[in-house]
Amino acid sequence: MIKLNSANSLIIVIFMFIIAAVLFLPKIYFANNIYYTSKDINKLYAHYVSLSEENKFLAQQLEDMKFKNQVIDSMIFNPLIDLENKK
Repeated sequence: MIKLNSANSLIIVIFMFIIAAVLFLPKIYFANNIYYTSKDINKLYAHYVSLSEENKFLAQQLEDMKFKNQVIDSMIFNPLIDLENKK
């Protein structure tokens, strides 16, 4: 039978610590990696939503400008208005 003294007990404790580290460190690493990756994804998604809303706003402004331009063009180049003014 093996006699347990302080040196043998210390070796057993260090060996158990190494086994625990080998078992749990990969899980901790992957959990942290997943956390920071999801944090980056959420940040990028927030930027995407913001830019999407800005794109909708700019598209609406463009449509308004096109409509305003068509109205002004029709007022300037419409020959019916000139005929009514001559009467």
